[in-house]
Amino acid sequence: MRSVFTLSFTAGALALAACGGGSSSSGGTASPAPTGTLSTAKPSPDPRVGLKAGRMDAAQAAWNVRLVSNTPPSTKFVGSTNSDLAFSRNYAIQGNYNGWQIWDISNPANVTLATAYYCPASQSDVSTYKNFLFISGEGTTGRLDCGGQGVKEIASKDRLRGLRIFDITDIKNPKNVGNVQTCRGSHTHTVVVDPKDPDNVYVYISGSSAVRPSDEMPGCVSDENDPNSALFRIEAIKIPLNNPGAAAIVSHPRIFNDLTAPKRHGETATDVEAASKRAAEARARGEFTANVMGTEMVLPSGFTRPMLDSIVAARGGSGNPTGADSAALRTALPGMVAKMVGEGSKRGPTQCHDITVYPGISRAGGACEGYGFLIDITNPTAPVRMDVVADSNFSYWHSATFNNDGTQILFSDEWGGGGGPKCRASDPKEWGADAIFKIENNKMVFQSYYKMPAAQTAQENCVAHNGSLIPIPGRDVMVQAWYQGGISIFDWTDPKHATEIAYFDRGPVDSTRMGNGGSWSVYWYNGYLVSSEISRGLDIFELTPSGWISQNEIDAAKTVKYDYHNTQGQTKMVWPASFALSRSYLDQLERSKGLAADKIASTRSELAKAEKLSGQARKDALSALSTRLHTDANSATDQAKAHKLAGSVGDLAK
Repeated sequence: MRSVFTLSFTAGALALAACGGGSSSSGGTASPAPTGTLSTAKPSPDPRVGLKAGRMDAAQAAWNVRLVSNTPPSTKFVGSTNSDLAFSRNYAIQGNYNGWQIWDISNPANVTLATAYYCPASQSDVSTYKNFLFISGEGTTGRLDCGGQGVKEIASKDRLRGLRIFDITDIKNPKNVGNVQTCRGSHTHTVVVDPKDPDNVYVYISGSSAVRPSDEMPGCVSDENDPNSALFRIEAIKIPLNNPGAAAIVSHPRIFNDLTAPKRHGETATDVEAASKRAAEARARGEFTANVMGTEMVLPSGFTRPMLDSIVAARGGSGNPTGADSAALRTALPGMVAKMVGEGSKRGPTQCHDITVYPGISRAGGACEGYGFLIDITNPTAPVRMDVVADSNFSYWHSATFNNDGTQILFSDEWGGGGGPKCRASDPKEWGADAIFKIENNKMVFQSYYKMPAAQTAQENCVAHNGSLIPIPGRDVMVQAWYQGGISIFDWTDPKHATEIAYFDRGPVDSTRMGNGGSWSVYWYNGYLVSSEISRGLDIFELTPSGWISQNEIDAAKTVKYDYHNTQGQTKMVWPASFALSRSYLDQLERSKGLAADKIASTRSELAKAEKLSGQARKDALSALSTRLHTDANSATDQAKAHKLAGSVGDLAK
């Protein structure tokens, strides 16, 4: 989940984050071409390098993936940052700093707007569960009534910093049925479904802003040495499904205790010098800057304006801030920013940026600022930290993804907060990348890094961001957003050798300066890849067959269906029996030479014959083939995959 800032300054809070088409199917009796007849070669030179800039008319480059549609944002959302995605039924719900939009994606080539709900906040992180929609609010300007006038007072009963709860039974008329306030707001949140508790759903809150004043919310303590501090903890909210208005915080798990500050790398000397120049120019224009981890950063007005308004209100003034108000803010900023980002403290992270839960294995992965966590969530209100990893190549642990078996975990590094160009040819491949770990005896063991490989320009913010697994059976394949680096699809089945197998990219939003655009997140949902484009709207993509992914594998992936989906709430992907599934395993065995070529050819032929049969004749043919394949698997090079093939054919017979 979610953030793009110049070193992650949210509105009102500093948070280091921060063509037409159709589908294809294997429903007929003809088997698609063997995977070996399709190429795995990448285009050379890489067409992503040097693409023409433009907001809605930028040049595009695609490999093994097709853009099905692009839908621009609706009127009130043009120019405001699109954030993360969640899904419910035939709808994609897209967060935005002005609220959220609900898109009907039942026809991916012709997406229509179901609802545009204006409710300004940062950053409107979204999740769904059954008929409920949850939205995060963190900045100081968000209002309970969703008004656009903001909140100027230092403490106000009108401010919302926490979680909004909406009933979306009528998708075109969402109803606010509850709100839960938290001490640090909600930068992101994670829905936790406890299989032992069908009457409630739980939400973990990750809030990375400053602690709100206690006279606005009693009990909020900012002193890191106080045992009741709002730092060094997450919030667990319990939401009764039959009475969401009674939702409340039920625990404050302190999963950060006893950690010390990890080693970090700073910016390169060249980038520090360039940032200092930009900061000096900004100060000359009257703008505000702050030193963050050794680099002078320009603070956006969405961060500083509410502070100025608060200074004006505190002295009983009205109207625009005076020079004295600006001077007071400049004096206070260094200490405020240092406290927000934990500079000067020897203690470890005070918050996670994002938590991904996998209830099926009772585990969660926490991307927690300077560390990656492995967490036991057997009891969802009392999560227990099991293991932590740190890496001096990582700047800001941003999000986590388990593989389907739960034996590997991938963390992304939002190096520089998502606002900088970190995919230039000169940038280290280990910075702003993914780190892949095996999970062995509840410990995380580092395997390798993966970084989108195409060099981007200095006008394109590019760093690892939000993605999801694609349900290719028998493989770990992921699609991931890289802001203006586009989307990259890669196979990390072998965790030591992650390999890019498809991509899509546009040129920069602006060729002369850093513009606001690119993919914030991209997720697989019911057969398509859906991307939240920060300024260009909603993109929908479709995989195309290649030497890396066969049509059979694509068709098998499309058999995995969700009623709703939050990528940060992983569920075990299960493939129903289908001829596409069996052919997927056959294609993979051909690709890896895991089964003799003559056996692959004869199996293809027998599957095609069996598919034309029906009733008992089909069952008998498939049962006999399954038995023979299990025997063949014992002498196969890849015995495990060959037995999977045999088992899938047996399931077809049933």
